[in-house]
This record gives sequence, structure tokens and C-alpha cells, in this order.
Amino acid sequence: MPIPGQDQRATRPGLALLALAMGGFAIGTTEFATMSLLPYMAAGLGIDEPTAGHVISAYALGVVVGAPVIAVLAAKVARRTLLVALMAVFAVANGMSALAPDYGTMMAFRFLSGLPHGAYFGVAALVAASLVPPERRAQAVARTMLGLTVATIVGVPLANWMGQALGWRWGLGIVAVLATATAILVQAFVPKGGPPRGASPLRELGALGRRQVWLTLGIGAIGFGGMFAVYTYVANTLMEVTQVAPGVVPVVLCVFGMGMTAGTLAGAWAADRALMPTIGGILLWSAAALALFPLAAGNLWTVSLVVFLIGGGGGLGTALQTRLMDVAGDAQTLAAALNHSAFNAANALGPWLGGMAIAAGWGWTSTGWVGCALALGGFAVWVVSVLDERAVTEVAEAR
Repeated sequence: MPIPGQDQRATRPGLALLALAMGGFAIGTTEFATMSLLPYMAAGLGIDEPTAGHVISAYALGVVVGAPVIAVLAAKVARRTLLVALMAVFAVANGMSALAPDYGTMMAFRFLSGLPHGAYFGVAALVAASLVPPERRAQAVARTMLGLTVATIVGVPLANWMGQALGWRWGLGIVAVLATATAILVQAFVPKGGPPRGASPLRELGALGRRQVWLTLGIGAIGFGGMFAVYTYVANTLMEVTQVAPGVVPVVLCVFGMGMTAGTLAGAWAADRALMPTIGGILLWSAAALALFPLAAGNLWTVSLVVFLIGGGGGLGTALQTRLMDVAGDAQTLAAALNHSAFNAANALGPWLGGMAIAAGWGWTSTGWVGCALALGGFAVWVVSVLDERAVTEVAEAR
């Protein structure tokens, strides 16, 4: 379906999508690298690792708060202008995070770093979808999201290596450079355009009155939490349970990124053909892979395979982003941004529940069972969404 306020087609859509993906690369690097750097960050700030996990939750809270607030307040701002401004703020906040002297300051700067995240991805997805024919929306969104998945292959292992070799602060500082480069590329290659026709804060708030929008967000907020429950503590699990050398950890993180990239591409292809079945299938895939994690953690080869499979569940992001375009009506920007609020609610929920299981003495691998339960919870919300949509359709046809 056409997207309200659709941008003019870019004369070079490939370069525009690449520019948008660069932002995803910067965001993905800081989001996932922070998790992998937890042991070093905890030591550097003089806190224990469960407490250091709160830094991740602070970032996620920034996303949850920033996405809807920015989407509503910036409803009348041209999308390219908004994207450049968001990346500028992201660059400054990450640069300050790299310089944070203590735990409290780090918490504040990580919260500020999270504020642009959801709005950037939401607006970038809408711009990407506007550059291609409607039947290729999911694949265009996926190309933007590939920046995030490539970050898990290249950016995160690099940041983890830098954290070990040079200090964890370098892993955050490099993100400021990436974000600055994104702002320049977006300004150069994304079509100028104007704000969507008829855009207003009140119209964007209309998304909150749509039941299917809330159900779609619920699928992501719960179902995606499973992946984060495991990923947050995967470095600890590898060193404590699998008992690998620290230098092996970036390699396994790279394997996760490969799985996420494959899942994003395959999921987008499937979503352009059968959107809701794809979402349900990815959730079941994730539940099965997460359930295997505790069984595979004792061996490097088996845990690497399962980590790849867990990464494949990352294809859920593109599918849900496309689903929101269908159910949000003319409140596209807020709904698209809220998708990343939902994912970062999952980013807060998964590590929190996983940390509770570890603190309770159930072991590092217990995060796999926590993750499986969350993926199945997301699938339950998906079932409600399907049944609700079917009921609404039947009532409409009966009239």
C-alpha cells in the first residue's frame, strides 16, 4: 500500500539506502557492543556485572522514551532534516559516553544516546519504503536494517576487540565517528522532500487508537526479548561455561551477526510474500533456537551453531516494521518509531529477566530458557493479533 507523505523517488536509491544503513551500523554497533563489553565496562567503572547491565537498560529506556516523543514533536519536520539531526545528537551522546568518568554519568549519557535510536530507524524505514515499489517495501526496509546486522558481524567484534586491546571506551568513541559520517551521507544522498502531507502531532497520536498497532508492538516487546536475554550474557557464558579464551568471544559474536543478516534477508523476502505467517514462523524459530542454547553451551562448535540460529530470529524486526506500515493508517511516523521502542522494551526486559535467573543461581545458560519463554509469549500475542484481525474482517464482510 502507498505510504502517506511518500517521498519522491531517489535518482540513486542504492546510495540513499546505503546512507540510511550507515546509521543502522552506528546504532547496531553501540547497542550490541555495549552488551559484549559489559565485563570490561564493569571493571572500568568499579561496579559488578549485573549492575553494569543497567547501563544497557538506560539506553533502552532512552529509546522507549525518545521514539514516541520525537516522532510526535517532529511530525512537521522534513524527514531528511530529521534524520541528520538525530544522527548529530547520537554522535555527541556516544562521544560523551566514551568519556564518562563514573557509573552515574554513564547512565545519563547512555539514556541520551538512546533517545534518537527509535525515531531514526522508524523514519529511515519509511524513507526506504518510499524509494521502491510497494511490493518491495520489506526488502528496502531490510537493506536499511542490514546496517544493524552488519554491525553485529563487523562493528561489534571490532568494538569488543578494541575493548580488550585498547580499553572499552574506544568501543563507544568509534560510534561517534560513524554517526557523524551517517549525517553527512544522509544529507548528500537522501532525497530532500518535505514533511508528509497533512502531518501534525495530533494525527500521529492517532496511531495509539489502533488495536492492531498495539498488538504488533506487543509482539516485538515480548518476542524479541528472548534474543536479548541470551545475547546480553553470551560473552560471560562463553568464558564461564564454554570456557573459551577472551579472544574467541568476538568470533562467536560475528557468527551471531551472520545469523542475523541471513535472518533479515530471508525474513524480508518472505514478508513481501506472506507477512503475518512470516512473523509467526520467526517467533517459533526463535523459541526453538533459544531452547537449544543451554544444551549447546558446553561446546564451542555447538554453541556457535545455536548462536547463529538465534541470530536468525533478528529477521523479526523488518517484518514487524512492515506490518506497522499496514496497520498504522496515516500515523506512520509514530507507529514506525514505536516499533523500536518495543524492541528496546525487549532489550530491557530480556536482560533483566535473564539477570534475575542468573542471580537466582540458575546459571549462565538459564538465559536460554528465559529467552524461549519470551519468544513463545510473543507468539501468543501474534495469535491474538491474527484472531482479532480475522474477527474484524468477518464483521466487516457481514455488514
